[in-house]
Amino acid sequence: MRIYDELNAGRFIERPNRFLVIIKTLGNRRKCHLRDPGRLTELLKLGVPIIFMEKRNNVRKTNCEVLLVWSGSVWVIVNSGLHNDLAEEVLRSNLIRELSGFHEIKREVHFDDSRIDFLLEGDNSKMLLEVKGCTLVEEGRAYFPDAPTERGRKHVISLIKALDRGYRAAILFLVMRPDARSLAPNWKTDREFSDYLKRAVERGVEAYALTFAYISRNRNIVPVSRIPVVLQQ
Repeated sequence: MRIYDELNAGRFIERPNRFLVIIKTLGNRRKCHLRDPGRLTELLKLGVPIIFMEKRNNVRKTNCEVLLVWSGSVWVIVNSGLHNDLAEEVLRSNLIRELSGFHEIKREVHFDDSRIDFLLEGDNSKMLLEVKGCTLVEEGRAYFPDAPTERGRKHVISLIKALDRGYRAAILFLVMRPDARSLAPNWKTDREFSDYLKRAVERGVEAYALTFAYISRNRNIVPVSRIPVVLQQ
């Protein structure tokens, strides 16, 4: 995925609310929209470098949007607005063999009492696919979620119900940094979600994870590697 917006840089000062950060730039302080609703406490530390996109639009409350935060070793993509576009690129390029072979891709579909990110249709099967972005990595392992997620638990329950109605069902974790070697549910932060995910996979819900990196020379976000999903505590 190519980033076409004008990019600028600054340093993190504070996060007044979930969707707003204050950034110090050369001679200025900017209020920037933060699309990622996670806690991000391991990333958003005073003075950390941030790259943001200029979004000059009279309708918006802010005129910039955070794209990247420096972790100390890698750039981490912290813009959840990109997740479904990245996932669709993954699907159309057949990067994950188990998610290939579908001739129709529909986004934002309603199932049961949830809205699921994708409905994939093939000649002989239909699959519901939910996409989750992940930024928390510790000692090479990515963890999802970084904050309790009732919405995420609801999605997993819907995927289990989809199996009972004859669908295939899957969850795709987009690890928005290149330094993870595996992904696991975050039992410590959200035991309920983690337990539902484990039970869902045992029932037949498929779970996949891909890492991504930002390439500054051509301003692309690219997939790096497929990593295993580890469900044991």
